[in-house]
Amino acid sequence: MLWGRGDVSHSVTVVIPARYGSSRFPGKPLIELLGKPMIQHVYEQAKACRVIKDVVVATDDERIKTAVERFGGRVVMMTESYRTGTDRVAGIAQTCASDCFINLQGDEILLHPDLVTDLVEPFLASHAAMGTLKRRIESDQDLHNPGVVKVTTDHEGYALYFSRAPIPLVRDDSRRAAVPGLHFIHLGLYIYTRETLLRLAALPTGVLEEAEKLEQLRALEHGIRIRVWETVHSSLRIDSPEDVPHALEQLRNRDTGRGITQPS
Repeated sequence: MLWGRGDVSHSVTVVIPARYGSSRFPGKPLIELLGKPMIQHVYEQAKACRVIKDVVVATDDERIKTAVERFGGRVVMMTESYRTGTDRVAGIAQTCASDCFINLQGDEILLHPDLVTDLVEPFLASHAAMGTLKRRIESDQDLHNPGVVKVTTDHEGYALYFSRAPIPLVRDDSRRAAVPGLHFIHLGLYIYTRETLLRLAALPTGVLEEAEKLEQLRALEHGIRIRVWETVHSSLRIDSPEDVPHALEQLRNRDTGRGITQPS
């Protein structure tokens, strides 16, 4: 089911997949940041968004479940084996009556709740089946960092491709510098209609998805178009222990109103 433009009466549930196991950073959702586990930062910012009906953490670990219950969050234990966060979100959708769902990564800390609003409002006002966000790349380091996913779109705002590589490649620039308005970071959250989410979870893993380890490529490989909207709001992504000092600095800057700084 696709909704008509201007129809914003549908319910939206945010699902935060959170696994304890990680090859680069075991126990990452529970790392303490300014006195709170990371999963609490993610949850509270999502909960603060005015257009969200409900927020739930989907986990396979009792330690994460206990931590979420301790701060009063809603959590569901999911012990089945899931390929990706999208598939885990689809597991929640099987028993949840919401019209659409947001997959918010458990290591993506929103620095402003309106980042979610920037995704939900245009999605509900559109005919899109699946959507996500992008933000302008402001550093050459981000452009060349494989941990930072890049996206390029067509003239209608639909994703052409997502990659860990610097796309598009400016052939005649030997410096390989980030170009304002050309290079964009893809933010780690997606919104889907319930129907599209369940369809996506039923599809086999794609060749491109397996190569880049990016679950959104499964949608593109099977003809599901992904609408991409731009946001100016920032988020923090913690992939490894080395990212923690910068994350702490950003959170302190947010709390003191000093703004966001780029990593050196």
